[in-house]
Amino acid sequence: MNPGRSAALAVGLLALTGCTPTVAGSATPAPATATPATVEELGALVLARVPSGLARIPDGDLQPPAGAKTVDDVAGYADDPARERAVLRDYGYRYGWERFWGSTTGPMTSVFVDQFDGHAGAAAYAEDLAGNDAALYDGVLRRDPADLPGGCSLLTVTAPAADPAADPATRLAGPAAFAWCAHGVFSVAVTAVADSTEAATGELRAVVLAQLDRLPLA
Repeated sequence: MNPGRSAALAVGLLALTGCTPTVAGSATPAPATATPATVEELGALVLARVPSGLARIPDGDLQPPAGAKTVDDVAGYADDPARERAVLRDYGYRYGWERFWGSTTGPMTSVFVDQFDGHAGAAAYAEDLAGNDAALYDGVLRRDPADLPGGCSLLTVTAPAADPAADPATRLAGPAAFAWCAHGVFSVAVTAVADSTEAATGELRAVVLAQLDRLPLA
């Protein structure tokens, strides 16, 4: 599993209740338009460069490879792919895209953008990922922090565990910052690992703002 893509989604699926019940005479929100229309179009909206200037890691150099993601790909991160597949379908998961810069043994930045059928699914997915990873890294989650847009959650890990027996999927190479944001029908997860918490947080904030700016508020 890659940092930021928690395999613990099946722990609990938030109720997808983003809209209030219909009331006579009130407007009912229209279903979100699913744009982009393909995973390739989604990939074209993912950042090509990050502010830190870290070199992009080729998708095929990672295991599992980065790049385009289907429901089956994301479900494959979990111990129970069949259960995870059902959970993702309940969210209304369509497809996603992952991109990495830097090195898995040093400073690193990653961006995961996932697209859903509706706003509620994207928001629930982002919130569940944030809660699961906060538990995974034993950190304090800040929801709607002042230095990030509304709908984002922030987690910082100042002193990552140095236990060589730790799961390589969750082992961090240095201080790290994580953000999960809901943006229309999109969920955006950003991870920045740097030489200091301040550097990681600065990179993360710049990447979050740049990535959200590239996505339509569908």
